[in-house]
Amino acid sequence: MAHAIGTRDFIPMKIAILTVSDTRTLADDKSGQVLVDRLQKAGHILADRAIVKDDIEAIQTQVKQWIADISVDVVISTGGTGFTGRDVTPEAMMPLFEKQMDGFSWLFHKISFEKIGTSTIQSRATGGVAGATYIFCIPGSSGACKDAWDGIFASQLDYRHMPCNFVEIMPRLDEHLKRQKLQR
Repeated sequence: MAHAIGTRDFIPMKIAILTVSDTRTLADDKSGQVLVDRLQKAGHILADRAIVKDDIEAIQTQVKQWIADISVDVVISTGGTGFTGRDVTPEAMMPLFEKQMDGFSWLFHKISFEKIGTSTIQSRATGGVAGATYIFCIPGSSGACKDAWDGIFASQLDYRHMPCNFVEIMPRLDEHLKRQKLQR
């Protein structure tokens, strides 16, 4: 189904890219670069980019910094979503989520299935919200990054996408935090 572009103006999102890998560097991080290229081509802003080891504490430390940073709207991580002993990205991210986005995983797998068939089952792609920041975890292959961007992020991170998108609800993501503050 094609998405509709409404008459609203584009609002650039500030997106941080995290590559989770024990072996990659910025020089050979193809997956992270795919995401950077696509987000910039779409008109978004690269807020930051980092590479961390497959380590729960290292992942959480970086992502918590970005959650606390008002200049980061979205965190997209690539890598560490498989089943090997070193794949710990979902274990690192899920405790940070205030709300998990089950539909993201479902939709990612639907798109991925169309490209790689049942092999998509080997990914634990997930998404959620923490501190009014969207957080997404996708596999470390450049193909998975292209699929996630082209099939989900390109439209959901575009304010013009109708009938709804992530951008338009951003101002309301922290309503519960404001209520908690008022109750104190």
